[in-house]
Amino acid sequence: QEIPYADAERDGIGIELALQYNDGYNENVFSFVNNINTHEGGTHLTGLKSALTSVVNKHLDKSSRAVKDKDLKLTGDDVREGLTAILAVKVREPQFEGQTKTKLGNSEVESAVKTFVNEWLAEYLEEHPRVANIIIEKALSAARAREAARKARDLTRKKSALDVGNL
Repeated sequence: QEIPYADAERDGIGIELALQYNDGYNENVFSFVNNINTHEGGTHLTGLKSALTSVVNKHLDKSSRAVKDKDLKLTGDDVREGLTAILAVKVREPQFEGQTKTKLGNSEVESAVKTFVNEWLAEYLEEHPRVANIIIEKALSAARAREAARKARDLTRKKSALDVGNL
């Protein structure tokens, strides 16, 4: 019910982040630089995605669920399934890729966002174990579905390879 929100300044870069998970399967991440919508993403979005995956995986390793699903390693897509997020950064001298200003290219923004999200989200998940369990269960469910789809695909390929021999 509660929407995790945080804002901070790292290395002269203002960062605002709001996250919320839902029951859906689609990822909706909106990113902005100096109030300009960067729908193609950029370094700030890369920092958010890698930090989010890292923090959730670390939290999973610490939890008791890691024993049951020890062979499952969560990917970024698993962690972001059902996520709606808004990331806004304020950069003094933004360097955009392309003429349309829809992708940020500043490399220092990635490390600032990554550091901030690592610290803040790890602390948030520690303080809110119920929320952490819901997020981890959602990600594990996505990982199980991904593995089941891969196994079904492999089985179908093996079956069709055997059928070719009969022809």
